[in-house]
Amino acid sequence: MAAHAYLAVEPETGLFTAVALTPGSGSGHHEANVALDLLADEDEPVDAFGDTAYSTGPTHQELRQAGHRLFLKPAPLKTAVPGGFSLDDFAIDTVGSTVTCPAGQTVPLSEPSGQKMQRKALFTEQCTGCPLRERCSTARAGRFVTIRPHHDLLAASRRQAATDPDWQAAYRRWRPPVERAVAWLVTHGNRRLRRTGTIKNNAWLHTRTAALNLRTLINLGLDHNGTTWHIWATA
Repeated sequence: MAAHAYLAVEPETGLFTAVALTPGSGSGHHEANVALDLLADEDEPVDAFGDTAYSTGPTHQELRQAGHRLFLKPAPLKTAVPGGFSLDDFAIDTVGSTVTCPAGQTVPLSEPSGQKMQRKALFTEQCTGCPLRERCSTARAGRFVTIRPHHDLLAASRRQAATDPDWQAAYRRWRPPVERAVAWLVTHGNRRLRRTGTIKNNAWLHTRTAALNLRTLINLGLDHNGTTWHIWATA
């Protein structure tokens, strides 16, 4: 069966704090949706790290509203022309409903519409004779700009990831420990599912991560005195 496993890991210790296994298809099983469930039981705000699959507008909005500080790697923007201007090269004013292109031409931004509530701006005569057109669009009618809900939130996230040295240092520091925890999980052929059905495999995932957590805790000094468990402080 096709399925995806999702993990929340405390990177400083390598402990798994939440796990889930879902079917491999269906919008409800997208990484960004599962991430909200993995962090739902956190009592206090956390620094949340994740790759591009988790960096969606709704996820940013909900996790920020919950007080979490986000280190979600932004998805790269596509360009109409290879190496040309991306969406971030346009000055988009969602409040004033205008879009200004890299050449300084400004056009109105439409109100949200359609199933995805997108907003659009069309550069037509503004592109005629523009010296930057070859870097912007190959469309005969001119450049067509489409933005989705949460545009401002995602644009701010991309700027932070590209320009904030503290953000960059934190992401570089904590990604390797998480990748190491994932490697512990899938070693000895455990990347492949052993059973049939989501329920059984989800139970297996919880059992395996619990066993790995116990091993980690023992390595951290966990001991039992016959009555209670303790973690002995180490120098």
